[in-house]
Amino acid sequence: MNTKYLMACMILPFAITSCSSDATEEKPVTPPAVTKKEIKIGTNVSGITKATDTGFDANDKCGLYVVNRGGGNSSSTLQSMGNHVDNMRFTYNGTWTPDTPIYWMDNTTHADFYLYFPYQNGIGDVNAMPFSVKTDQSSESAYKASELLIGSIKDVAPTEAAVIINAKHVLSRMVVNVAAGNGFTTESLAAANVGVTINGIKVSATVDLATSAVSATGDAQSIKPWNTDGAWKALVIPQSVEETNLITVNVDGKDYNLKKAFTFVGGKSHKFTVTVSKTSNGINVNIDGWETDDTDNGGVAE
Repeated sequence: MNTKYLMACMILPFAITSCSSDATEEKPVTPPAVTKKEIKIGTNVSGITKATDTGFDANDKCGLYVVNRGGGNSSSTLQSMGNHVDNMRFTYNGTWTPDTPIYWMDNTTHADFYLYFPYQNGIGDVNAMPFSVKTDQSSESAYKASELLIGSIKDVAPTEAAVIINAKHVLSRMVVNVAAGNGFTTESLAAANVGVTINGIKVSATVDLATSAVSATGDAQSIKPWNTDGAWKALVIPQSVEETNLITVNVDGKDYNLKKAFTFVGGKSHKFTVTVSKTSNGINVNIDGWETDDTDNGGVAE
């Protein structure tokens, strides 16, 4: 037999087998890419709506922290830095939009959300965020600038829908009404030059974004409230005030002072109806809370 022919016969079946193997071998399948869900938020304001009683305004800004849960879905502590999302600013224009898109860590890890309004840049300590109300709240813009809302929601599974966060009022609100007593008529009081000042109030605080606790700090000052819809309104840091001239009502240059101690409760609107009387040279005050308070906390100012 020809040696070259024999070698060819030996090589050819191997070549045919190899070609056949390549033709039937299954190629590895590349799994589809996992697309992370974008984090979206929506807000509800618990109780009444925002400070203006109309909800959020265009270009309002809030801050958001997102904390991923640990193994076994265990809770994790909100940190000043190093959370999944740190103080992302969202702007409201019908919906809330972040400065840059943010995403869930993956499609399974649950997270806790912490929101506050209005936004602050460069918060050094989430457990002691500084905050102050305006001492002059006599305009709508200054009154609104004194608002503080905080909300959180825990153990949220990744979702493509907006995460709804209930924002709560954590400050107190004073609503002062001035009524005509002895020596005045409703008409004469309406024609008079009337002013209201709230005294002995600390206007600064530290705020714990994890617990919503607000702690008054600094020295006591006076606040000029906003006169709207026939009442004077002011936002106040929750605190206990020792006996002082808490409210001063000035009628045509004459002061009527209410000397009183009072405790302002976060999330409550405290109503003060002030009856101005010329004969007693003072005022009578009845107070009831935002939540129904049947106790008469009134008094007479000298």
